[in-house]
Amino acid sequence: MPDQSSSFRAVILAGERPGGSPISHAFNVSASVMVPVAGKPALARVMQAIEDSQHSSGGIICGPSADVVAASGDLESLLQSPQFEWLAPASGPAASALSALEKLGHFPALLTAGDHALLTGEIVDDFCSRVLSTNPGVDTDRPARARPVGDPGYDLVIGFVPYALVKAAWPQSRRTVLKFSNGQFCGSNLFAILTPEGRKALDFWRQAEADRKHPWRIARRFGLMALLLYIFRLLSLEDALRGLSKAAGCRIGHVKVEFARAAVDVDSVEDQNLAEQILSSQE
Repeated sequence: MPDQSSSFRAVILAGERPGGSPISHAFNVSASVMVPVAGKPALARVMQAIEDSQHSSGGIICGPSADVVAASGDLESLLQSPQFEWLAPASGPAASALSALEKLGHFPALLTAGDHALLTGEIVDDFCSRVLSTNPGVDTDRPARARPVGDPGYDLVIGFVPYALVKAAWPQSRRTVLKFSNGQFCGSNLFAILTPEGRKALDFWRQAEADRKHPWRIARRFGLMALLLYIFRLLSLEDALRGLSKAAGCRIGHVKVEFARAAVDVDSVEDQNLAEQILSSQE
């Protein structure tokens, strides 16, 4: 086991759209995180991955809302786990993450999604190990103050999956791809919030959510030049994160997640079918 100072606690975002989502309706379940994947709800698989990890243990499940939970005996039963505490969701994913981190009161924290059904303890440990290797001085008791000048560490680290891995594994799968001058990447739904300052990035995300119907407001936050460089694929991932760090007011880094399945979450019927295929071939 890692020493206690570097042990992660988890925040699992499990909110549900008002009235349900297309995938929850398709599978006739109360919430998207309860969609079955190889016989187990997606959320149960995420919880198991956290518990199987050597670098993380328990935490908070934020969402679904109390009325959604009450409507599903299976979900109520799942949330009885002594390792996790349920918390009502806030107005959106970023606000929910901030609320959960305040309730958790622990750093470093691992943030992931309740529909990340292909997550495993191995993936969690690999991600956490890579994060800690970039931040050897992670301190769970760090007060909420600015880092000293010259401190090379990050406040928040994002996991990215090289798209080449995903394409090689499932050439026909449609994934959201971020295209930079030095590579193409998919998200992994894995975030490490290492210090209290890292919450600034989540607050920036919350503000961006509020501006989602006004794309140019979001563009202004990053700067027109950065936007043009990205459009013409002249912006590196590192430069993009430096710009994001400046806009958010904290230090944001990244690590590569070398597991193609980490790029797949179950938020559509198509992805549920893919997840079933992956598990049937690998488990």
